[in-house]
Amino acid sequence: MASSASLTRAEVADLIDHTLLAPEATIADVTALVEDARALGVFAICVSPSMLPVRAPGLAVATVAGFPSGKHHSLVKGAEARLAVDQGADEVDMVIDVGAALAGDYLAVLADIVTVREAVGDQALLKVIIESAALPDAAIVEVCRAAERAGADFVKTSTGFHPAGGASTHAVRLMAETVGGRLGVKASGGIRTAEAAADLIAAGATRLGLSKSRDVLDGFPP
Repeated sequence: MASSASLTRAEVADLIDHTLLAPEATIADVTALVEDARALGVFAICVSPSMLPVRAPGLAVATVAGFPSGKHHSLVKGAEARLAVDQGADEVDMVIDVGAALAGDYLAVLADIVTVREAVGDQALLKVIIESAALPDAAIVEVCRAAERAGADFVKTSTGFHPAGGASTHAVRLMAETVGGRLGVKASGGIRTAEAAADLIAAGATRLGLSKSRDVLDGFPP
């Protein structure tokens, strides 16, 4: 277990996407999210695409595409991502077709990611959500390789909505080893304590997706 004492609150805050993707979220909730994010000093907020545009000075604005199932047609994911960028999103977290990955159809996974990458061009950072808890290690490796080939900027563990679970240190370590620093690694899903966050950062996470950011940050020293 990594120690949260070796990281400062500010260092961890700079890795956080402060996230609100609940189906029942309102515009008022998003406004409160932005205020909270600014108070906490996090890097970004992440909201559903229907909440865009969002005014969030000093923060990166992330959104999702093909969320949470990944079972949207690639062209729909691309159109959703493009519209989000046109409405001010700086980053897009897309969900792969997990079934294609489980079936070993990595060319389909590659094509899916390429479609979204081409839709947003170089106007947004692209993170690829692989649902690592639902995949065996070999598939995690191949999907990460496909994401890199497709020109993604990050691979990301989880939506936080899959019944198989969220981020694990094992998956993050495997993902980090596979992309070798060429892509970022975002850990998300079920991260609720400073100890869990510290372990994931030690395993190679370079970004954290958190809905309980304050609870996590309160466990780190100033």
